[in-house]
Amino acid sequence: MRTLTTLRTGLIAFSAALLGSCGVVTLEAEGEGGTGLASSRAESSAPATSASSGDAGGTADSADEETARKQLAELTVAADGSMDGYDRDRFPHWSEQGDNCNTREVVLKRDGTGVEVDEKCRPTSGSWTSPYDGDTWTDPSDVDIDHVVPLAEAWRSGADTWTDERREEFANDLDGVNLLAVTDNVNQAKGDKAPEEWQPPLESYRCTYAIHWIDVKHTWKLTVEKDEKATLEEMLDRC
Repeated sequence: MRTLTTLRTGLIAFSAALLGSCGVVTLEAEGEGGTGLASSRAESSAPATSASSGDAGGTADSADEETARKQLAELTVAADGSMDGYDRDRFPHWSEQGDNCNTREVVLKRDGTGVEVDEKCRPTSGSWTSPYDGDTWTDPSDVDIDHVVPLAEAWRSGADTWTDERREEFANDLDGVNLLAVTDNVNQAKGDKAPEEWQPPLESYRCTYAIHWIDVKHTWKLTVEKDEKATLEEMLDRC
């Protein structure tokens, strides 16, 4: 009798294990189609950052705007300083970056599409779409590398006290957001103007422009004028 009971218990345990394994196979098969319990289980086991980074609703833009507002509030508000002693040569550029490339050539490769270069790192093909106006160019001579915060503006807002070495770092900063490949005549129209005097012709880019402008000034501890700050706040309001 004890032997029969033991046998029945073993059969029940075996059946339960078999059904459990079949259930797992079924759930995994449903997960391939993105439905069923397996899909829910996959979502719950994914890192929390995956859901937020994959949000197509503009979460990243909102976060950038929030960061920009905090950075703007931390900037020192002061009148522009004097242009005495200013010269673009006080901001040495474009510096060599290795592999026969200077800063301009690195940005052209970074910001272009299908860019090919020769042995001297000069572009031989490719195209560049300017974020300032949305125009696309295939001749690199039609493209300028713009400093989002112009060199003269940097000088007026604190860079006049820097060493030439630090000014060279600013003028060739590939780690930040201060360098962009843009349409040459649009860049020339901008000149050294701040946002209260000039904004990109492409209105859809103005939010990003404001965020980048603030980021550069905050990173390099430059000052902002009262009107400049008010304009940047208005630009962020339209993000």
